[in-house]
Amino acid sequence: MSAEIRKIAVWVEETHREIGQTISPPTRKAVAIAVIQNPFAGSYSQDLTPLMDIGEELGGLLGDKCVSALGITPAQAESYGKAAMVGEGGELEHAAAILHPKLGAPLRKAVEKGAALVPSSKKMGGPGQVLDVPLGHKDAAYVRSHFDGIEVRLNDAPRAREILVAVAVTDSGRPLPRVGGLTHEDAVGKDGLR
Repeated sequence: MSAEIRKIAVWVEETHREIGQTISPPTRKAVAIAVIQNPFAGSYSQDLTPLMDIGEELGGLLGDKCVSALGITPAQAESYGKAAMVGEGGELEHAAAILHPKLGAPLRKAVEKGAALVPSSKKMGGPGQVLDVPLGHKDAAYVRSHFDGIEVRLNDAPRAREILVAVAVTDSGRPLPRVGGLTHEDAVGKDGLR
């Protein structure tokens, strides 16, 4: 792996009850984070190819870790998302280079298919700052029950010359969805929308 990884963290969030209602089965979200050295911290570079290659490596690694943490098969994954936070020595474009050109294909392989765009967010920040990872249905963007997100935070990352990269995968949508629209069961997943 070309990324210089300082730390990886993985966890699963389960919701069993919401507003007095039992959620059965519980909704579950997994998130996997890699804290990496930013090879371009402190300097401008026109060519960000090394970060794009790192994104490709991390898409598969972190996607696989999420699926494994949920204890599901890739086909059972229902939604996904990605995000990156660049430390103060970097620039926002460093997060974009990791997230956009190459991270998606290996993440889609980790969750089997993934016809829809992978929702994403990027920001600059420092140790302990919260990063929101947006979530959307992996095959059909119009499935409203899967419009969601998860917060991630590490007390010691990202440091000034680091990037915190996060991938999230779920085995379900929000608890108690009731705003209508296309359902997971009715989604076709051919055009990434429906």
